[in-house]
Parts: sequence; structure tokens; C-alpha cells
Amino acid sequence: MVITHHGGQCFKVTLGDLALVFDPISKKATLPPVRFGADVALVSRDHPDMNGVDEVAYGDKKPFAITGPGEYERRGVVVQGFLSKSGYGLAKGQSDAINTIYSVALEDMTLVHLGALADEDLSAEAREGIGEIDVLFVPVGVDGVLAPAKAHELAVSLEPKIIIPMHWSGMGAPKSLDAFLKESASAHETLDKLTLKKKDVAGREGSILVLNP
Repeated sequence: MVITHHGGQCFKVTLGDLALVFDPISKKATLPPVRFGADVALVSRDHPDMNGVDEVAYGDKKPFAITGPGEYERRGVVVQGFLSKSGYGLAKGQSDAINTIYSVALEDMTLVHLGALADEDLSAEAREGIGEIDVLFVPVGVDGVLAPAKAHELAVSLEPKIIIPMHWSGMGAPKSLDAFLKESASAHETLDKLTLKKKDVAGREGSILVLNP
């Protein structure tokens, strides 16, 4: 599979002719909208910065939209969504908003996207349901989501093979990525895209990979 970052919390995952996208950016967002086709679109938070399903209906691809907790299967992709809370982009008088954590199984690997998560601890249901994680996408930007130190603490506790920070490009507090990286005693890698097979995660323990948008 190939993983690319498109700003904010938006990541495209391609596997052959299959394309999946997390948190596609809409035309009404504060970030530049995405414009590519996807077969499956997962939306963690109902906000223009993360809910641009229409933007990934492109060419011959019409996305199957997943917008909340539950169990789903589409074209061999198995998805579990777990309820959590976000503090991002709240309306006046709103104390929190629904956020969905997604666990996606494909090509013998498990990808977990925490969305615009503000909860410092995951629910028992989420922890039990997620299981072993190969790639973890974690928000690090403060601004209604986890602060860098708490993001790192939670990420390490989930014991993923690879950690990819998000919510730092085009959103989040200034220098939030730098603050997150300082929390880790180990080095990180910066890539333009991540090409990954199951054998590539073997032996990794919490490797931090920063994907340029």
C-alpha cells in the first residue's frame, strides 16, 4: 500500500486500484480542498476540514462514505468505528462534538486513525476492538484535539508499529509537530509518501514517520 498526506488529517491510502481516504477536505474548509477519486471515504468529525466526501467523487470513483461508529465492509476493507469526543471547530455553546476513531484492516495490516480526538484515554470498547496496530495516525495540534505530550503518551500506550502525526499541517497550534517530536527520545523519519508491506513493519516499535503534505 501507498500512504500520502494531503494536509490536516487527510490521508490517502492506495492498494492497487483501490483508494481509501481518511478525513477528506471539503471546498468549505480552511485548508485547500482535495480533488481525487476514492472508493471508501472515512469521516471522523462532521466539519468541513474533515468531511469533503463530495470532493473524492471523481472520475469513475464514487466513494462509500463512512461517517460514524459501527462495523463496515467494502471491497475487502473491514472497518470498525468507535465513538469518542472532539473539541475541534465547535459551534457557540457546544462543549464537545462526536469524533469517530477508525480501525481499518487491509492487506494483513491494521491502520488506526484517531480523527480529531480530544479524549486522553480511549474507551474500553475501542481499546479491546482495535487490537494490534500497524500504523497509527494521531492528532498532535492542540486546537480542540490532543496536545503534543498527551498525543505521544496515548500513542505509545497503544503500542503501534508506526506512528504518523497529523493535525499539524494547515491546522493546529504553531510548532505542535516540533513539540510532539521532542516528546520522543528516538529519531524520526520524514517522507513524501510511505510505501508499506506487512514485512516492512516487522521489528518496528513506535517508529515515528512524518509525511509531508
